[in-house]
Amino acid sequence: MAASELYSKYARVWLQDAAEVWKSAELIKDYTPGDLTLSLQLEDGSKVEHKIDPRTNNLPPLRNPNILVGENDLTALSYLHEPAVLHNLKVRFIDSKLIYTYCGIVLVAINPYESLPIYDSDIINAYSGQNMGDMDPHIFAVAEEAYKQMARDERNQSIIVSGESGAGKTVSAKYAMRYFATVSSSGESNVEERVLASSPIMEAIGNAKTTRNDNSSRFGKYIAIGFDKKHCIVGADMRTYLLEKSRVVYQAHGERNYHIFYQLCASSHLPEFKAFKLGCADDFHCTNQGGSPVIDGVDDAQEMCNTRRAFSLLGIGESDQMEIYQILSAILHLSNVDVKDQSADRCSILPDNAHLIVFCELMGVPCEEMAHWLCHRKLKTTTETYVKSVSKMNAVYGRDALAKHIYARLFSRIVGSINHALKSAVKQHSFIGVLDIYGFETFDVNSFEQFCINYANEKLQQQFNLHVFKLEQEEYMKEEIPWTLIDFYDNQPCINLIEAKLGILDLLDEECKMPKGSDDTWAQKLYNTLLKQNAHFDKPRLSNRAFIIHHFADKVEYQCEGFLEKNKDTVNEEQINVLKNSKFDLLLKLFEDDEKPTSSANKRSSTTGRAGPSQRDNKKTVGLQFRQSLHLLMDTLNATTPHYVRCIKPNDDKAPFTLDPVRAVQQLRACGILETIRISAAGFPSRWTYQEFFSRYRVLMKQKDALRDKKQTCKNLLEKLIKDQEKYQFGKNKIFFRAGQVAYLEKLRSDKLRMACVRIQKTIRCWLARKKYLRMRESAITIQKHVRGHQARCYVQFLRQTKAAIIIQRNVRMWARRRCYQQQRSAALTIQCYWRAYMARKQYYKLMYEQKAVVIQKWVKGWLVKRHYRRILAAIVLLQSCVRRMRARKELKKAKVEARSVEHFRKLNVGMENKIMQLQHKIIEQHKENRELSERLSSVEKTQNVDRDRQSKEIENLRKSEQEARAKAGTLPSLLEQLSFLQHELEQTRREKEDLEEHTKAYKEQTQQVVDELNMKNTSLNSNIDELNKQILEQAQQLTEIKTNVDNTKQLDKDLAEERSRYQSLLSEHLHLEERHRDLKEEMEFNISSSKSTHKRTDSNYSSNSSEFSQSLGSTEGEDSSGQTEDETETTVDLPILLKLQRRVKELEQDKQSLLQQLDKREEAQQEKAKEVEEQKTARRAELDLETLKRHEVESENKKLKQDLNELRKSLTTENSDLMPPAPGSLPYDILLEQLTSSNDELEMRKEEVLLLRSHMVRQEALKHRDSVLGESVKLDLSEVPSFQDVDRSTDIHTLNEDGELWLAYEGLKETNRLLECQMREQERVHSEKYRTLVEEMKTLKGEKDQQQQLLAQTLCLPEDARIDASLNHEITRLTKENLELMEEGEKQDKTIRKLKKQLKLYMKKIEDFEASAQRKNSTPVTNAPVRAVNITRKEKEYQGMLEYREGDESWLLKNLVTDLKPRGVAVRFTPGLPAYIIFMCLRYADNVNDDQKVSTLLNSTISSIKGIIKRRGDDFEVVSFWLANTCRLLHCLKQYSGDEAFMIHNTAKQNEHCLTNFELSEYQQVFGDLAIQIYRQLIKCMEDILQTLIVASMLEHETIQGVLGSKPTGLRKKSQSASDEEAVTVEVLVQRLTLFHTTMSQHGMDPDLIKQVVKQQFYIICAVTLNHLLLRKDMCSWSKGLQIRYNVWQLEEWLTERELNNCGAKETLEPLIQAAQLLQINKKTEGDAQAICAMSTALNTAQILKVLTLYTPVIEFEERVTTGFIETINNLLKDRNDSSTLMMDTKKIFSVTVPFTPSSVALETIQIPASLKLGFLTRI
Repeated sequence: MAASELYSKYARVWLQDAAEVWKSAELIKDYTPGDLTLSLQLEDGSKVEHKIDPRTNNLPPLRNPNILVGENDLTALSYLHEPAVLHNLKVRFIDSKLIYTYCGIVLVAINPYESLPIYDSDIINAYSGQNMGDMDPHIFAVAEEAYKQMARDERNQSIIVSGESGAGKTVSAKYAMRYFATVSSSGESNVEERVLASSPIMEAIGNAKTTRNDNSSRFGKYIAIGFDKKHCIVGADMRTYLLEKSRVVYQAHGERNYHIFYQLCASSHLPEFKAFKLGCADDFHCTNQGGSPVIDGVDDAQEMCNTRRAFSLLGIGESDQMEIYQILSAILHLSNVDVKDQSADRCSILPDNAHLIVFCELMGVPCEEMAHWLCHRKLKTTTETYVKSVSKMNAVYGRDALAKHIYARLFSRIVGSINHALKSAVKQHSFIGVLDIYGFETFDVNSFEQFCINYANEKLQQQFNLHVFKLEQEEYMKEEIPWTLIDFYDNQPCINLIEAKLGILDLLDEECKMPKGSDDTWAQKLYNTLLKQNAHFDKPRLSNRAFIIHHFADKVEYQCEGFLEKNKDTVNEEQINVLKNSKFDLLLKLFEDDEKPTSSANKRSSTTGRAGPSQRDNKKTVGLQFRQSLHLLMDTLNATTPHYVRCIKPNDDKAPFTLDPVRAVQQLRACGILETIRISAAGFPSRWTYQEFFSRYRVLMKQKDALRDKKQTCKNLLEKLIKDQEKYQFGKNKIFFRAGQVAYLEKLRSDKLRMACVRIQKTIRCWLARKKYLRMRESAITIQKHVRGHQARCYVQFLRQTKAAIIIQRNVRMWARRRCYQQQRSAALTIQCYWRAYMARKQYYKLMYEQKAVVIQKWVKGWLVKRHYRRILAAIVLLQSCVRRMRARKELKKAKVEARSVEHFRKLNVGMENKIMQLQHKIIEQHKENRELSERLSSVEKTQNVDRDRQSKEIENLRKSEQEARAKAGTLPSLLEQLSFLQHELEQTRREKEDLEEHTKAYKEQTQQVVDELNMKNTSLNSNIDELNKQILEQAQQLTEIKTNVDNTKQLDKDLAEERSRYQSLLSEHLHLEERHRDLKEEMEFNISSSKSTHKRTDSNYSSNSSEFSQSLGSTEGEDSSGQTEDETETTVDLPILLKLQRRVKELEQDKQSLLQQLDKREEAQQEKAKEVEEQKTARRAELDLETLKRHEVESENKKLKQDLNELRKSLTTENSDLMPPAPGSLPYDILLEQLTSSNDELEMRKEEVLLLRSHMVRQEALKHRDSVLGESVKLDLSEVPSFQDVDRSTDIHTLNEDGELWLAYEGLKETNRLLECQMREQERVHSEKYRTLVEEMKTLKGEKDQQQQLLAQTLCLPEDARIDASLNHEITRLTKENLELMEEGEKQDKTIRKLKKQLKLYMKKIEDFEASAQRKNSTPVTNAPVRAVNITRKEKEYQGMLEYREGDESWLLKNLVTDLKPRGVAVRFTPGLPAYIIFMCLRYADNVNDDQKVSTLLNSTISSIKGIIKRRGDDFEVVSFWLANTCRLLHCLKQYSGDEAFMIHNTAKQNEHCLTNFELSEYQQVFGDLAIQIYRQLIKCMEDILQTLIVASMLEHETIQGVLGSKPTGLRKKSQSASDEEAVTVEVLVQRLTLFHTTMSQHGMDPDLIKQVVKQQFYIICAVTLNHLLLRKDMCSWSKGLQIRYNVWQLEEWLTERELNNCGAKETLEPLIQAAQLLQINKKTEGDAQAICAMSTALNTAQILKVLTLYTPVIEFEERVTTGFIETINNLLKDRNDSSTLMMDTKKIFSVTVPFTPSSVALETIQIPASLKLGFLTRI
């Protein structure tokens, strides 16, 4: 294809740019060959002219189509070049927030500088078992690929993680190891935790903060994780490379030392670290140089706790840890040792230097020696040895070298301890190595460390190039296409420059051996030897102490200064010798490795006589060690299958999701990504299968070109489209394209689709325009029709309105005139009325005036007469008083004269005192009366004066009025006439008034009635309103209560569901641990037995003692265990453990023998006792039979006597008798009376005999059953009762009575006496208990009294409020205590009531049976008459729903019914739940015979058998479903027949008769409920394993119509082709599987509610797995895939509808998947769309919504990507949501299951046992 076809108008290209490296531009006109410039337009709108070199004619690289932008694999890009790679990474990293991208076999990881939720265990589970190309790029995908290839190919694997500092190498390696630890279950305990625990330790001692990274690894490491044959982690091994020791003593600005030092300083306050005398990090020289002792967001104290915890997890004890921390503390103090300068070449350290003293104390060395050798050094010659002082600078160098050396040795020691802890005794079968090594580095100043790092990267790049080339070659050979050698960059010359003979390292080692070697002389040797011979070596122009190496990534200039010193890594040997003499054990262990080399060197030096040079020659340089370890690493990598992870640092500012193009391109070049792209682009980078090519590009062919052979069709199409056959090749299964060909095909496809779209748009627009015209024409006609009709209606309306207006005017005028007339008439009447009323009132007032004058005259005249009479009366009274006063005076004089005489005084003295008192009293009263009368008189005088004045005034007025009346007397006749007229009118008005009053009264009554009615209605309405308000308030309260109750109920339901799920998960975990414990126990016993015996057989004693269930387990697991033993015999066995186990086995065997002997003795004793008991039983049975016969005889005689007595009474009292009864006192009466008394006496005697006999029978029965189980429950004291054998009655009985009746009576009396004594004892015991209870009550009452008194005394001291509170608290506590006691008593009473009810039912049943039997006996007539011969038919047996079995048959029963049963045959042919019914019928028999041992044995064996079958065949859905249904049915039977009224509601009368009578099995109900939950969870797990392989393929990957929904080209990471040969997995296959599950559960008789819960769980698994894969697969997030998902979900919903399962909650579980599909199809542009998305996506959390929008990828050209602005809008709208931040749905979540009670209608007595079950030993009762 010509360039003009590609570089046409609107084609987009890349132009180089200094700031952005590459920027996009678009051609604004076509390019023709020969043009010297390209007319381009940049994205900002500016136009540029790009010049083309006419010699090379190199055009700018083309951009890929938009559909290919953001691909998971860079090799899927059509144009493979640097700008395409950079742009694709930028789009994925910045726009899509995706940090992982494939580049062929390499995973490119960009550090996001932000924590992402993509490393949870759910993500690990999602990637586990998936093919690498099926999921989005991830470190877990690389780890899974390595794990899978190790398991499939049985070849060791390696994951090579490289990148520069801060790129995220350590984190990537850590996540890879976490993945291996999660997906592989270990055979040893905690081995995965131990492997992961090594990371915190290595980060603490090997990582530090740098300017580029806060947690930079300053060493390289290779961790080999070992696996066994079952691919479980068994251990690990770690190798480290090139630790940066210089960081111990020096850090640049902004950097830190190793983390462990700061962790120690942060934990210095702990008591265990007090002896180290540490402080803060700023106090030590080796931790304060960088000036940045704290890392943001990192707590060093907490990190120290994590480090110590990791040490403990690895088995490194606390004492060993403290020794490590002691050495690290010593290094801190050593850095603070101050060296004083004495002269130019002399220095000293003060003897009281505190840090040196602490250092020597911690290291256990003498302080003087260490101070001496820090300032001196020893020089050795051939003859003498000199001690020479050193300068201060050299002393500081020596101090720092010592610190570095100690730290390096400690680092190696810790690594060795970790390797020892991770080493396993189990043989390692394979391993996966994780290499975390530094990437290519270039700084402003590059030294020895950068040289070694870049050397290692050269070696790794060479291995990478060879591997990539090898894979390309294998792919071409596999597809059988011709290939040519691809030219790729070979960096072997650069490697030879470094490591070959006379190379850089060789010359460096040689210079180190020279006595006077220096960096300058070494640099001159390099120039002289390599400058002209090697093209990769160069010399800088302006320096003679540096050299340049042309690496594969870039040119690097190295400064020679310090190379020799760092390569030698010299330490003062005398300082080391001082440390070797230490008393510190760990310090000695650090340097014990030097003993062997030095001893061998001393031997050689003694023979030669030259000690110094031989030791120097023997010591390896750092460069040599690194080269050897690097060669060993390369050998390891070459022996494994490598997997590459290249970590990229996006920017130097640590800004999240920000990409610096310049830095990114540098790292892409350095890590070999672009070289990979170049190698891929040199061959055939684009590869399509024939099916994919046909599905994608079938639009480019015509219908007739499509053949049945798709391969031939693709060949024909390509030959037409691409003329140059060099641009593609046809393989066996794929088509290979050169770079750019896929873009050309995409251009053709988009053009074809665009033309088709234009044609479709043309046709649709024409159809739409015509449809619009026809609609407008029809609308116009309709409008005209309606307008004309509207006008006609308006005219008619006008005419009607005119006529109506005239009529209205006429009537209005008439109404106005009439209204005016009525107003005038009403006014005239009103005036007349008022005038007449005025005149009447006037006349009335006149008459009233005259009448009042007459009345006044009458009263005045009467008043004058009364006044005259009062005056006369007063004068008379005054006269009388004067006369009486005169007389009184005379008498007084006489009395005075008489009083003067003594005799008269004496005569009158008698009684005078009393008289005087009386007189005085009378005088006082008279004085009071006088005073009152005087007051009255004065008041009367006052009133009389007032009246007099008023009357005088009235008299004057009357005189005036009289004069006026005389004047008006002439006008009296006219007034009389007027008066008569007025009277007449007054009468009329009175009549009118009366009429009006009557009318008003009636009107008032009516209105009052109306008002009353209205008031009544109003009151009723008010009452109704009040009632309604009350009802509204009540309803509101009820609604609030209902709402609160509903909320509380929902919360309680939620809490209950959570608690139930938590309980069920804990239950399953507990059962799993029990099974694990049982397996480990069996394995331990098996190992013991196998170690004891040479052949592989179990011990016979063990097998005989083990249960049949364990034997069946052993038989089924024999093959696995044999395989394990073969593996174990190959491994080495720990000898001490083996000896201990053998000793333990011997002890167990001795205990076993002793127990067997004791068992034999007990069995013999039991047999002897059994014989004796049998003999006694036979004798007692004979005696018992005799006694029963005698008792029956006596009872029959008693019955006869009673009958005779009754007949006699009847004869005496009958009314129909002919003779009258004899009279009292007569002879017959006396005879009858005597007979009656004698019969009564005889009856009493017989009664006594019967009592004696019954007591004797009771004793015999008790003796008979004394040794049985029932005898234990009979509480009779039989120890004092002598047996018949103890009594010699052979002679005494005959002497007393021939038949022994007297002896029996005597024995009976004794028995009754004993019974009475027992009753007395019982009463005495009851009395004592009552007395004890009364004493206790008295004590409690006394205590309460004391307590109340104390409380009263306390409360009296308190204030009133506190007193009330205290009394209330006391009362509350007392009431709560009483309530608790009452509740306990109530519970006890309920229990006793239930027991008594059961006993009552039992007794009632026995009484009914007894009465029925008695009636049958009485109803059978006893006749001796001959009867006619009849045929006797056998009655059908009435079964009781029980199955009888013998003791010991439980094992056979459960073997045939559980272990060996095939569910399919039972489910199809027999009653559902038949095994459960059979087991329950056997349980009823055990309950009926009251044998608790049988009940517990049967139930426990059933539980064990079901657990065993679930354990062995837990992966068989049919088996698990069958036993879940039967376990639930057995649980329901236990509830239904338990006798509990709550479960007996739906029972029939017969079923109620079958209830359990003797045992209460509620605890076993709980056990079977837990067992059902365990089986349910196993069913879900089994179902999940089956569905897991179908869900993704059917719900996501399968397309209903191939090619219609669109597909995108892929890269080298293709999906696995294994499924292509098989039948495609569609949603119909998934529905068929669901149907099979549902049918199987229904056939097994599973409860419908339980089936609904299973279906709900199934749909949740489908939703969770589908959504998780959707969130992890960018290629699935498209509009067409959303349509496909919604169609698949609709089919699942239809399946639910067909089976009437819509209300089981399964639809709700699919809601997240439905919303995710809608999210893929909804518009995603405007803010309204964002709000609609937020309102719609209620079942998805914020992280999931943003992830779907971020991953949305157009499949066809007409779709658009979601902009970052829209995603930010969504994020802002969802900011206030309080939802989970987890990205993935929990696929392991199991909803809490409930097993509701479902009664059975199956009658137990109708169940038949099939012969195929081989249960012939069971008998129906």
